[in-house]
Amino acid sequence: MRISVLVIIGLVLLADFSAVGQARKSSASATSKRTSATKIPVPPPAPVITVPAWLPPDAPYQPAAPQLTDLVDTKLDVRFDYAHQYLLGTATLTVHAHFYPQRALVLNAKGFDIKSVQLLGSASPKTLPYTYDGRQLTIALDRAYPRGQNYQVRIGYVAKPNELPAGGSAAITSDKGLYFINPLGKEPTKPRQIWTQGETQSNSCWFPTIDHPNQRMTQEIALTVEDKFKTLSNGLLVSSRKNADGTRTDTWRQGLSAAPYLTMLAVGDFAVVPDTWRGKAVDYYVEPRYAGTAKAIFGHTPEMMEFFSKKLGVDFPWEKYAQIAVRDYVSGAMENTTATVHGAAIQGTRRELLDMPYETSESVIAHELFHHWFGDLVTCEAWSNLPLNESFANYAQYLWAEHEYGPDQAALVQQQDLAHYLEEAEAKRVPLIRPHYENREDMFDRHSYEKGGRVLHMLRQQVGDDAFFASLNRYLTQNKFSAVDISRLRVAFEETTGEDLGWFFDQWFMQRGHPELKVTHTYANGQVLLRVQQVQDTLFQPVYRLPTTVTVWQKEKPLDHRILITKADQTFAFPAAETPPLVKFDSEGQLLAQLDEQRTQEELLFQFYHAKGYLQKYEVLDELQNKTTDFAVSGLMRNALQDKFFAIRRAALDHLRGYHGPTANTVRSEIQRLATTDPSSAVRAQALITLASFSNENFLTTYQAALRDSSYLVEAAAVEALAKMPTPATVRSQLAALETTPNTGLVVALASYYAQRGTIDQYTWYLRRLPDLTDNDLYAYLPAFGTFMVQMPVIERERGLQILEDMARRHPQYIVRLGAYRGLLNLMPSQPDLKSKLLDIKTKETDERLKAFYNLM
Repeated sequence: MRISVLVIIGLVLLADFSAVGQARKSSASATSKRTSATKIPVPPPAPVITVPAWLPPDAPYQPAAPQLTDLVDTKLDVRFDYAHQYLLGTATLTVHAHFYPQRALVLNAKGFDIKSVQLLGSASPKTLPYTYDGRQLTIALDRAYPRGQNYQVRIGYVAKPNELPAGGSAAITSDKGLYFINPLGKEPTKPRQIWTQGETQSNSCWFPTIDHPNQRMTQEIALTVEDKFKTLSNGLLVSSRKNADGTRTDTWRQGLSAAPYLTMLAVGDFAVVPDTWRGKAVDYYVEPRYAGTAKAIFGHTPEMMEFFSKKLGVDFPWEKYAQIAVRDYVSGAMENTTATVHGAAIQGTRRELLDMPYETSESVIAHELFHHWFGDLVTCEAWSNLPLNESFANYAQYLWAEHEYGPDQAALVQQQDLAHYLEEAEAKRVPLIRPHYENREDMFDRHSYEKGGRVLHMLRQQVGDDAFFASLNRYLTQNKFSAVDISRLRVAFEETTGEDLGWFFDQWFMQRGHPELKVTHTYANGQVLLRVQQVQDTLFQPVYRLPTTVTVWQKEKPLDHRILITKADQTFAFPAAETPPLVKFDSEGQLLAQLDEQRTQEELLFQFYHAKGYLQKYEVLDELQNKTTDFAVSGLMRNALQDKFFAIRRAALDHLRGYHGPTANTVRSEIQRLATTDPSSAVRAQALITLASFSNENFLTTYQAALRDSSYLVEAAAVEALAKMPTPATVRSQLAALETTPNTGLVVALASYYAQRGTIDQYTWYLRRLPDLTDNDLYAYLPAFGTFMVQMPVIERERGLQILEDMARRHPQYIVRLGAYRGLLNLMPSQPDLKSKLLDIKTKETDERLKAFYNLM
């Protein structure tokens, strides 16, 4: 909005200046015969406003949905038609008018066949007239119903999710709500499953509801399924009845109210591994072959429930907690109340779990669990306030890392969040709370997640730990089972602390961007002068108020100084008896900012050896990565290879790629040692990558040893390293022995190797492994396949070429279509006739994301 105002003001000023000039010109012409001495003042030209590339265009205002009718309770009785991928349902909705009397009930119901609509009451059901446009069902009631008076309608319907227009976003790749996986059992490597994904407003693709986050309801779902299948839904399983036709009806009841988008169901052949927390059921639904590792994957869940309950002072409020892993999931994970859905990638064998980093498994579990307070118990009233859900869940990843693994792991989470946000900020800067957007899915971005989490951490630093968690307790207890906007969070903090925090919420939640700081310091006359300049574009971003800590070292002693930055250019003075070996700005690493902090190499070396934690050490490695030929810097890198935290060892290895400094032989020997003995598989893999960067060096024995590593990640790194050198027959036989590996990451590495060093003998292997791969795997596998086929005779390519073309045109996941398109592109130099096919694929693509990618290729 502010940009529009600025532009309008500029245009008005230009118009005013033009009008004044024209008027004066006319006046001067009229009086020129009387006097030639009169000079007309010419106004200065209006300043030119340069709009930054990251400023999105104006978007429409998206208000919270009006509440004409309130949901109270939803009862569903459903069964499934696998052949047609339909849901056959009966929905009984209990509702009442929100405030004004209502003569009609308007429901979201997408792509249904409506069979009947009845009003239920003390007498027999009464058929009600309705209109239906394929998206909304408008039911004419028999009279006006005032607020406070519940009434019930029953709707018989058939949901046809596969017949809906395709939609989705980067965060949630499909929006049809209900998904049949391998419904007819024709894919031998894939289980038969049914599951749902309701966020943002997709549950109305399988049951009629008022599909907005400011609604709440209790619910009961009766699922009739084949007796061999397990079911899961929200709440507790209150009955399970076997039917005469060989089916079974499971009834799940949730007695606490939640938003409609949090309703879920799942059906399939799952192993259910039980756990408990304070007497409540905590269950893990996995594919049967992962039953033995389910607790290794999810086993921290009860401990997390205890930790978050105590930290917030609000016990986990729901009846039970279950987590389920499903195939072909369209998002990362989803916090459906009492029943979180994860993608299948969270599952793993004991060997695969060796390579699962915190951020791809345990942090996701913490994230979705924390939503059961922030998002489920207290829900954003509109998608414009999504950070009230997602920023808190993101911050839970930091909180759990801090509690369970210590400050270094927490700092790594913090660093990754900042990097992810800043990467997005190169092309997009918007407020966290933003009622102006084109599509509600636009809210699911690195602002709502990573930036929001970092903002919450700064709020914690601002008020202190006790006040932070006491404020969250107040927010949750005052607003439980309701929908809120950002003002409720601000009020909770202000009531708790007694402080006016409007400035914090305004600059961090309501305005776009982030500070870009240039920091310099000098020493003279017994004091350090620290200059902080805010160099961000303050026409479109604020001048920030930034409390932070500056640490001034005197010999081996640090002295912390708290400062408050409030101006675009500000200088602070600190007493110091002698030239400090280090002056460190934001020494706790808490600010969400781009920081250009000038320090000498000597200061950086001092910082590394006296660092408070991971962030300060990593910063030095990053700053000095191009100076590794310097003896002191190479010594620092070698020291970093011994660091107790794996991420420092990994970073040092990354910066030593191609190293030819003064201790090259010693460094390479140390890298070889890490490649085979480091306790972290991530470090071992990085060591192999670094060894492969040394040209004209032969580390074949190390690579061969890595092909027998306990870690798939390390094996894959070895395969990629071997692709860069001629490989003897003994190594090729080792690689051939890996071709049947169940690990898809290793399959992708082999595909990359064969694309460079394979023979036509691997053609059938490429085709055979295709069904085993996930969508993300296919994105990398298919371009390698295209490169490999260059060496095939044209007549032999036909099957592979047809597979790539079919996937590029018709695969339901856009990331797979993109991978297949890249595969065809890699093949095109040896088959020019593909150019017309690629153009046809590009022309017929309807996904805007893919069209943008294709235009760059």
